[in-house]
Amino acid sequence: MTMDDYQRAALRTAAPRDKHNELFHLLLGLVGETGEIAEKAKKIVRDKGSDFSQWDTEDVKKELGDTLWYVAVIADYFDLALEDVAKHNIAKLADRQKRGVIGGSGDER
Repeated sequence: MTMDDYQRAALRTAAPRDKHNELFHLLLGLVGETGEIAEKAKKIVRDKGSDFSQWDTEDVKKELGDTLWYVAVIADYFDLALEDVAKHNIAKLADRQKRGVIGGSGDER
């Protein structure tokens, strides 16, 4: 499955773009899903001595999938193909690595 195949499939379960406050709903959903991942990570730190090998990988897969769904639908909201978003991100990171600034801070490094 390509990123664009995934995006098309995700959109079959999304609300219409013109639904009132839909972008706001999607953004809150993305934050909520990433927050769920962070919350589960916090519990591993708190309860399992930061031993992430104890994290249920099926649970991680589920939560990352939920996050990916929101990213795919938000990208479409702005007429962006998920494949293009992914390629742009990899190119940006490769350029930063080449210039030795991958570990720095700031968007325009």
